Amino acid sequence: MTEDELRAAVAAGVLRSEEGHQELLRSIVTVARAIFHARASSIFLLDEESDELVFEAIAGEGSESLIGTRFPSSTGIAGWVLVTRQPLVLEDVSEDPRFAKDAAEATGYVPKGLMAVPLLHEERALGVLEVLDRPARPGAALEEIELLGLFAAQAAVALDLLQAARRARTVLEGSGKELSNLARFAGAVDRLEDDRRAAGLELLAALEKLLGGESRAAGPPGSSALRP
Repeated sequence: MTEDELRAAVAAGVLRSEEGHQELLRSIVTVARAIFHARASSIFLLDEESDELVFEAIAGEGSESLIGTRFPSSTGIAGWVLVTRQPLVLEDVSEDPRFAKDAAEATGYVPKGLMAVPLLHEERALGVLEVLDRPARPGAALEEIELLGLFAAQAAVALDLLQAARRARTVLEGSGKELSNLARFAGAVDRLEDDRRAAGLELLAALEKLLGGESRAAGPPGSSALRP
């Protein structure tokens, strides 16, 4: 198999992996919206390089137009939940100074109430899961936030896998045999399970650090072919 054929095969596998993780995120927000009888549910991914939150998956209001929309990571309720790593339930967002009305209006949908939980994976804050305008049940907030936390755990794993797939895709867009081999290895690691996957990810991180350092040494300051 030639290098071009190898790259094509690996790229196809990475693309399928990325699409699969995105589909899982869409399923999570769809089920969360249904469980809570909410008007909308959304997952935000933290883009660490730009320090922005990105609409990654949406069910309900704005589901067609908002995917990929970005805003500063410190913005509004989502930003507060991300920074503090604390869940939050608000029955009337207009009474809370943390609510960014301008940002909400820019999306075309201003909620009355919301629940939000951070998406945490191995001590990393990956994003935020929100449920908007579910029917309020007096005294049920604690029970509901615990249930939403279960969705958040699954979403965090899916986001982590999605980021890994995107890192592999970025590597494929680089150059050099070493990067091609690393992309192939990343795709194989992504298919492992449990302890084997954890060990593979640890080795992949070490390889990325090594190659990323070499890339930065050869390129402009702050550049790396391995950055997502």
